[in-house]
Amino acid sequence: MDWEFDDDSAARALLAYVSKVTRALGLSGECSCVQSDGSRLGAYLALDGHLPGFADRDVALLWEEGRGWAVAVEADSAEPPFVLARLRGPVLPEPAAVARWVEGLDLVDDDRTLLAAR
Repeated sequence: MDWEFDDDSAARALLAYVSKVTRALGLSGECSCVQSDGSRLGAYLALDGHLPGFADRDVALLWEEGRGWAVAVEADSAEPPFVLARLRGPVLPEPAAVARWVEGLDLVDDDRTLLAAR
């Protein structure tokens, strides 16, 4: 997991939280980061698989300060990810709650499954 911040306790706390979410999702954390621009915190977690209807797009979880978790699909490299849904409830839900929400997204991990879903 990468991080981009100065010695900031809020950013370090978010890094610890995102690490717990990463473990709850069964991910390695290799494709994730926590960022702080000095005024706002954010996190990015790449998810394994694709969403039906977005077979050619990578899927990620985004965390925004004040808004919490969202699932997004990647646009091209010049565009920010496109948010499809937000997890309702607390901004920092229990990692297990985030994992349950992601399980309900019905991500598929191969092209044959995506074609069958059409």
